[in-house]
Amino acid sequence: MAGPLRGDGRAARPEDRYAARPDDGGPARTDGKGAAGFDPDGPVHEEPKAPAHPAVRAAAMLAALAGTVAFSVVLARLTLEPSPASVALTYSNVHPGQSIRAYLDHGTVREAARQLGGNLLLGVPFGVLLPVLVPQARGLARVAVCTTVVMTLVELVQGALVTGRAFDIDDVILNTAGALLGYLLLGRRLGRAVHPRRRHWWHRFTRRSPAG
Repeated sequence: MAGPLRGDGRAARPEDRYAARPDDGGPARTDGKGAAGFDPDGPVHEEPKAPAHPAVRAAAMLAALAGTVAFSVVLARLTLEPSPASVALTYSNVHPGQSIRAYLDHGTVREAARQLGGNLLLGVPFGVLLPVLVPQARGLARVAVCTTVVMTLVELVQGALVTGRAFDIDDVILNTAGALLGYLLLGRRLGRAVHPRRRHWWHRFTRRSPAG
């Protein structure tokens, strides 16, 4: 049974269903693509969102800077203030997981929640503020590296210069985990809303070249 006829009297071909109609405002194509070069069988890529207005970006970065300064003050008060009463109770820990196990096995629930949860929350601002303040720091790996470096330096200063404080690798691990949590929950979205999306190396393989 013959298929439907086109306007020129010939039988319609399957690819003609993709050609532009006369009322589409564009020339018809016979290569299986629409007037705009759209290939229905090819992958569909969403257009990247436009970055925020420069004034909005500046305001967001100023707010992030203010938040970073406030967070730095809080961090210094929590980690760099001497604690002479704790001298006999503090010890350095370079074995990952040792302090965490000690709190879980021998500490009370309240003490474990305060120590472990407090270190997790202490890292959250890194994951939220870094992507806005430093666009190059966006990404899980970058946030993790930046947080690890900063908190390792803080722990080293604690152990070397502050009375009643000691270096603890588990604090660094928990701070970094908190930063990653903050990045996934909020920092990633804030970074994308304020700054243009980064181009990754794999984009060159996933984006199709425009039809000629």
